[in-house]
Amino acid sequence: MFSFWVSVALWAGLSSQVPLLETRQNDKASRPLQFSSDGNFKIAIFEDLHFGENAWSFGPAQDKKTVKVMNDVLDKAKPDFVVLNGDLITGENAFLENASFVLDQIVQPMLDRNLPWSSTYGNHDYQFNLSGSDILAREGQWVNSRTQKMVSGDVGVSNYYLPVYASDCTKDSCAPELLLWFFDSRGGFKYLQKDSSGNQVGNPNWVDESVVSWFKSTNSDLVNKHKKNITSLAFVHIPPDASRAVQAKGIDPAKEPGINQDNPLSRQSEGWCSDGTNKDTCSYGGQDKAFMQAVTATPGMLAVFSGHDHGNSWCYKWSGSVSGLSVEGTGVNLCFGQRSGYGGYGNWIRGSRQLSLTRDNLSKGIVDTSIRLESGYVVGSVTLNSTYGQDQYPVTPDQRT
Repeated sequence: MFSFWVSVALWAGLSSQVPLLETRQNDKASRPLQFSSDGNFKIAIFEDLHFGENAWSFGPAQDKKTVKVMNDVLDKAKPDFVVLNGDLITGENAFLENASFVLDQIVQPMLDRNLPWSSTYGNHDYQFNLSGSDILAREGQWVNSRTQKMVSGDVGVSNYYLPVYASDCTKDSCAPELLLWFFDSRGGFKYLQKDSSGNQVGNPNWVDESVVSWFKSTNSDLVNKHKKNITSLAFVHIPPDASRAVQAKGIDPAKEPGINQDNPLSRQSEGWCSDGTNKDTCSYGGQDKAFMQAVTATPGMLAVFSGHDHGNSWCYKWSGSVSGLSVEGTGVNLCFGQRSGYGGYGNWIRGSRQLSLTRDNLSKGIVDTSIRLESGYVVGSVTLNSTYGQDQYPVTPDQRT
């Protein structure tokens, strides 16, 4: 019988971490991610779903509409893999007791189609009554879920990576064709913690430096093992400061199509001081600098996909120096998806960013991506390549629902 492998989330430290492999049955939901025989791999990104909001009034109706968005997108896009890129739940209104029911709703569209998925957790998934660990434990009951915890400590739950193999890979010595990196930008509040004044304790809202160290070490191990740099994509809920810096430089709707209504956008380290305290007097602490440096210094890293800012859906090629930013870009594309849920703020049309990947294009550093809307229309179709940011595209309309 054909053998497949899957990464196991058992990690003892932060270095020399290469996935352990175990054999599983030949089933699409549980086997390792692979390109099709013709070299294609399609990803649908849902973000800011915000299930479970105001469950005592309008929330259930919102959730039903969000499920419809997911079902409609999946039926039309027919992806191979789904990414839930943060704020799955409006945790302020959730408790451990009802979060399980909410998660069942979230994942049912993938279960109905036997699709694998992975999650990053967002600031609304970390609240006084709900923790990322609770969500991960619930996700772990489904074989379709690839969400893992690969970094120990209080540094966020959803830090891990997944390899994507060629269709003809039949042994564990195969080099991945693609690496999908998932980072936890945290935020929100500490689970069941209050300070001496009885106030909820803020959770840092950036990718922790120990996670950055793990990322650099693990990527180095993979490069050394396979004797080559491996094309990579990254997913993180809260965008880094670089996204705000390039936004301030200017988003051209004909060259970087997408809505740009959250301006200025909310970024990692927002509302924190440089000493690690969160006070009203501080606007930005700069703790995400290490993450930005690591992303730009990683050969083969093509794009970082974020959510969080519901009113943004553009991609921007971050190259060279940008005013107000101490880290220089190396051509990594900074992308937002499309706000998917009917919970949370704003009434922008819901949808999902689609990634249409091919082995051939990835070998050339090319990613095709678009936004599929709940209306059935596709907007913002672009090719992230060497000339992205110079090429002209149709302007994405600002639609509301």
